[in-house]
Amino acid sequence: MASERFVYVTYIASTPQKVWDALLKGEVTRQYWGHENVSDWKPGSRWQHVTADAERRVRVEGEVVEFTPPERLVLTWRDPGAPAERTRVTLTVEQVGKKVRLTVLHDELRPVSDMLPKISEGWPRVVSSLKSLLETGKPLDTWS
Repeated sequence: MASERFVYVTYIASTPQKVWDALLKGEVTRQYWGHENVSDWKPGSRWQHVTADAERRVRVEGEVVEFTPPERLVLTWRDPGAPAERTRVTLTVEQVGKKVRLTVLHDELRPVSDMLPKISEGWPRVVSSLKSLLETGKPLDTWS
């Protein structure tokens, strides 16, 4: 069966290192995402997307496939409630002139899955909020 994929690209007035840090450092991700990405970021290690509240609920989890700072991060991605449905996310950070191109490729999605509609709305909200935070110092209120 063929798999679906989702690609989202944006340009950010920042540096590759600042974008990279914003993707990985909990003190930054909780500002624009309301969650923290937690891992030691070594290939083969577990990673978790954890709520930034007292509950610390794991929303998404997976494994680090590739970690090439500050250029490329590849992760498996699955909902803890549906562990059999594993997808893959590739984040690519590239310097383009005086700006950074951030590409999110979320692939290995099953065509009949409800994940594609969720990420098709979620990734643009998250990345837009990250862009706003890095360019203006204020994230977007993307969840209201």
